[in-house]
Amino acid sequence: MVNNKGVKTVLKYFLIVLVCFFSVFPVLWIFLISIKPVGESMTGLEAILPNKVTLDNYANVIKLVPYLFQNLWNSIFVSVIGTVTTLFFCSLAGFAFAKYWFPGRNALYIFLLATMMVPQEVGVIPLFIIFRNLGLVNNHWGLIIPRLATAVGIFYMTEYMRDIPDELVEAAKIDGCSDFMVYLRIIMPVVKPALSSWAVLTMIARWNDFFWPLILLRNTKSYTLMVAISNLPVSDGMSTPWQTVMAGVSIAVFPLLLCYIILQSFQVVNVTMGAVKG
Repeated sequence: MVNNKGVKTVLKYFLIVLVCFFSVFPVLWIFLISIKPVGESMTGLEAILPNKVTLDNYANVIKLVPYLFQNLWNSIFVSVIGTVTTLFFCSLAGFAFAKYWFPGRNALYIFLLATMMVPQEVGVIPLFIIFRNLGLVNNHWGLIIPRLATAVGIFYMTEYMRDIPDELVEAAKIDGCSDFMVYLRIIMPVVKPALSSWAVLTMIARWNDFFWPLILLRNTKSYTLMVAISNLPVSDGMSTPWQTVMAGVSIAVFPLLLCYIILQSFQVVNVTMGAVKG
């Protein structure tokens, strides 16, 4: 007699493996193409199993993108600083909305949520004019400042903090903690899982950001990695050297994957450590 529970378990894990395969395969395909010599087939099994492995495509990317390592550092700086500042200001605003009452709080919160429906492109022109007047054009701080606090991040942190018992805040105040110390010593340890999750999403968004850096940054040395890779010459006579292009894409994707793995491990740890203890 077939064990129904065992069959369901096998099917469950089979579906998980299948979904993971389809999720990882595009990245794997990009990497495999990037280590093939220019001119080899990119379709069928020949694309998955390269006849000859070469790193010439990566050397070509370094030659074609003159400030590649500077562009990489620019992306790291903008992504890390942007993520840290966003986590701080979004969690601080979320703490205020979730645990304090002040005149106009609900109206302000609704207005904040309403801004989530406004596309980024709508505010690009006035934002660029403001940053030009402030002298922040071609400045990496111009990529960080507009997103110090985002509506989505504030909403996410606010809704998470609403579930924290108010008694924790009141007890801390009775013990003499200031408002900021309550936020720092009581709230922050509890919301570590939410911070980890939002850090992953924010880091990915900052790293992949293309539209605003393309408009704000004016010279190749100040480009972020995504903008620099997008300017990679793709014409080689009558054909496109897709192997070289995929090498550039691999360089852009690998740090993001490494960052995701690291932050994901922190998230798993914080899920078990950040719970409220009775």
